[in-house]
Amino acid sequence: MTWTVDSWRSKPARHIPEDYPDPAALAVVEAELSGYPPLVFAGEVRTLRASLAEVARGKAFLLQGGDCAESFKEFHPDNIRDTFRVLLQMSVALTFGAAVPVVKVGRIAGQYAKPRSAPIETKDGDTLPSYRGDNINGAEFTAAMRAPDPQRLLKAYGQSAATLNLIRAFATGGYADLRNVHRWNLEFVSGNSQEHRYRALADKISEAINFMEACGVDGGDVRAIREVNFYTSHEALLLGYEAAMTRVDSTTGDWYDTSAHMVWIGDRTRQPDGAHVEFCRGIENPIGVKCGPSLEPDELIRILDVIDPKNEAGRVVLIARFGADHVADGLPPLLRRIGSEGRNVVWSCDPMHGNTIKTEVGYKTRQFDSILSEVRNFVDVCRAEGAHPGGVHIEMTGQNVTECLGGSQEISEADLSSRYHTHCDPRLNASQALELAFILGDSFKDNRNESGEK
Repeated sequence: MTWTVDSWRSKPARHIPEDYPDPAALAVVEAELSGYPPLVFAGEVRTLRASLAEVARGKAFLLQGGDCAESFKEFHPDNIRDTFRVLLQMSVALTFGAAVPVVKVGRIAGQYAKPRSAPIETKDGDTLPSYRGDNINGAEFTAAMRAPDPQRLLKAYGQSAATLNLIRAFATGGYADLRNVHRWNLEFVSGNSQEHRYRALADKISEAINFMEACGVDGGDVRAIREVNFYTSHEALLLGYEAAMTRVDSTTGDWYDTSAHMVWIGDRTRQPDGAHVEFCRGIENPIGVKCGPSLEPDELIRILDVIDPKNEAGRVVLIARFGADHVADGLPPLLRRIGSEGRNVVWSCDPMHGNTIKTEVGYKTRQFDSILSEVRNFVDVCRAEGAHPGGVHIEMTGQNVTECLGGSQEISEADLSSRYHTHCDPRLNASQALELAFILGDSFKDNRNESGEK
């Protein structure tokens, strides 16, 4: 079937709200958005695809991280800066360990919608629509706030644009300069083991740059030292918004979703004949596909046949999310089928969504040890099957939250209530995220040493 920007509307669409009180008002907002400036540009998307192609070839690593669901209330330049800063720190730790470039992609500037396991929620005998993310409705449990409001899409666009503007300034305006590597530390990480490791690594980087400059190479003239490429991503869930932001590139005639550099299809919306796969097949952005326990190899191949018929490296990122105890059983059949058919994909690990638990007092949380175990199992299984463990996809924040248990801070169940700020799922804080990056980097370094690689 010929693809159009609205051809998805003829397909079954899961997890898109159908209860907007005024559908005509929604159509007006989507039409208005279609005339707004793009948030990202086709040339940037092509650069990301080229970098992801290197990941698919085993010559780079993908770091994808950020908020579970961005919040209008938490929109603040300090929060954006701190998340960006932690991702920089993580990329330095991973680059040092893996000895390959790290492709940095944030779950930011658009991650406002979330699929929900149930369309309704009941509290104290009252039943209301579930909270679906700030670009759809509000988290407060009232009928007015839980009603889908199309005006929220305009606010999401505005905050995404402002977020991107600040990120671009950080990435290219001097903040991300490696000569500032010592200034990236976060105050609340001070005093723990991650700070000491990070400072030692920063000292080595500074020594290397000083040596280079002593040899006559000015670090300020080297773009790779002075600036970083940083990309945005979110789940392509609310397809009316995504379609409104999809434009034809004047230089190539191809369609690009200009809401983000990369979008992904969730584990609940990856039906091969569904609306989300239909929409994503027509855009040139890199497409992520969440791969959970219910995904069979045949279904995965059907999805790839639809969204990547040319088998282009850098087009598809397969994001495994099985849970720590199920990677060894669930992932190998997918790896073998992809390998046997010679598919050029990036394999990434989402160690968050398969490891969510609930405490006795009702907090959703995740054990750091489970997250770490899934990452390690993912790496081991990929290597055993001859595939490149190409990335991690984590929910994290630069804020000093207490939402995930464990880590070197030894966050306990009693600590959760002190700084539990998430609107949806629990996130790693800066210390836990950096700890994960160091452990993963060490794994890659040990593997290089064992195999005799330089």
